[in-house]
Amino acid sequence: PPKIASKVVNTGKSALRQLSDFLFTNYKKGVRPVRNWRKTTNVAIDVMIYAILSVDEKNQVLTTYIWYRQHWIDEFLQWNPQDFDNITQMSVPTDAIWVPDILINEFVDVGKSPDIPYVYILHHGEVRNLKPVQVVTACSLDIYNFPFDVQNCSLTFTSWLHNIRDINISLWRSPEEVKHDKSVFMNQGEWELLHVLSQFREFSVGDSDSYAEMKFFVVIRRRPLFYAVSLLLPSIFLMVMDIVGFYLPPDSGERVSFKITLLLGYSVFLIIVSDTLPATAIGTPLIGVYFVVCMALLVISLTETILIVRLVHKQDLQPHVPEWVKRWVLDRATILLCIRDRHTFCPPFHLLLLAKLNHYNCENIRDYEGGTSGASTQSQGENSLVVENILQEISSIRQFLEKRDEFRDIAREWLQVGYVLDVLLFRAYLVAVLAYSLTLGTLWSIWQYA
Repeated sequence: PPKIASKVVNTGKSALRQLSDFLFTNYKKGVRPVRNWRKTTNVAIDVMIYAILSVDEKNQVLTTYIWYRQHWIDEFLQWNPQDFDNITQMSVPTDAIWVPDILINEFVDVGKSPDIPYVYILHHGEVRNLKPVQVVTACSLDIYNFPFDVQNCSLTFTSWLHNIRDINISLWRSPEEVKHDKSVFMNQGEWELLHVLSQFREFSVGDSDSYAEMKFFVVIRRRPLFYAVSLLLPSIFLMVMDIVGFYLPPDSGERVSFKITLLLGYSVFLIIVSDTLPATAIGTPLIGVYFVVCMALLVISLTETILIVRLVHKQDLQPHVPEWVKRWVLDRATILLCIRDRHTFCPPFHLLLLAKLNHYNCENIRDYEGGTSGASTQSQGENSLVVENILQEISSIRQFLEKRDEFRDIAREWLQVGYVLDVLLFRAYLVAVLAYSLTLGTLWSIWQYA
């Protein structure tokens, strides 16, 4: 090209305007900038994650803010710096030059990105296009491990029209630098950036030409502290109180009302946290299953309490405890459960005493009737009538006491059976809760520290 630097003073134009006129006089931005059309234009790209704006699990959409960089060689934008006052680079409008049609395949919406109308060109023809972009992309979000989930979302950069013979894509930096670069990431939000993986792939659709694509895998992990405090701890506290409620006496009505109150409180808790839990059309997070199982355990606990209270409830027409129940529950189950204060059921002492008094009174009546045969008929009749009335009253009292003590003993036997069954069911319930809690705790710990 002719020397233009010597003309700057003569024409009165600045070196930048002279260079701009020199470059864009016959420039055609609609043509790929190569002198030999067989030569491939190589576009080097780079991605730096600035912020994770939102993760929409329901719609499977990820919104990120990235710093996007790309550069390529434009063979029609080259000059000798010595001819233009040693200018080695200049900014030009983006609309004035050829720009590769590299897009992100996962785009689902236009983000609110600032408009950067300029690019830098260097004297050897390199064009650098640097811009921040708000990216709204589709991502297959797996919420099963919520709130200890790790998401892997891809950003696929490819030319929408040009095949690999026209435009090839490469990395600006090395894959290791891209992977561990967190220099610009805003690290104070809900999501933590683990790393960014990169992968180049050449693909073709059917029998058409091959295309080049560069895929970036953005791996992020949710910080679970907020959800652990607001979701897990209240549920754990309610389950602990349900276990503590087993220490209330089963023959009192307080346990039933206490567990009904717990069940009502847990239902209100689920209504409150329902909006916090993520939801998709194809899956449910494990924490949702955890809440449902906890609700089921509370219902089972209430059902067990109702059955035990019904068993030990005192009724006048309650039958005796069957012998097989005594053998299995009061003998073997107490040994299995290591219950020390076992009682053997025998007739109470006062029943034996009443029986002896009854026998003694009957004998005295016969002796009295036989010993008074020589008395006067009037005195004997009066005395016999008085004694008979007294004995009838005593017999009625004795029968009432015997019946009452019999009912009391039956109730005591069923109460003992109820206590043993309550201990048995409580320990089985406790084992189930502990096994369930340990399983979930192990899974969440593995997911958290994986």
